[in-house]
Amino acid sequence: MNIHWIKEIVDYGILGTLALMGFIALWVYFERLIFFRKIDLASYRHKEALETDLTANTTILSSIGSSAPYIGLLGTVLGIIITFYLLGQTKQMDAGSIMTSLSLALKATAMGLVVAIPSMLFYNHVVRKIEVLQNRWEILHDHGD
Repeated sequence: MNIHWIKEIVDYGILGTLALMGFIALWVYFERLIFFRKIDLASYRHKEALETDLTANTTILSSIGSSAPYIGLLGTVLGIIITFYLLGQTKQMDAGSIMTSLSLALKATAMGLVVAIPSMLFYNHVVRKIEVLQNRWEILHDHGD
């Protein structure tokens, strides 16, 4: 198997996947904010229907936030494997080349964190907005029971 092909998979596959996940997280976050701004709480007769609509797509944010670091870590591990493989093949690799290869391998972990941290912040913000809207619905539908 060609090691350079594996390197391309790591660079474009892992980093591309993380970039796509970041885009999806941003999209879902703004979609939820727009939905929350336009929602008519008075039109919901049942709390369960409201909760279903409010929580739509929130698991996507949570899943992206929790899995992005692991996908980044996978890219780093593959990058380190490639570095060691190349080191074993050439048998004479200078320290500068090794450090460069290892530092480039770590970019996947960094990218995973760049995607995960905002995704979890988005998720927490959305969950709080959901709680506030549910409380407002309960106040609106409180009949003094």
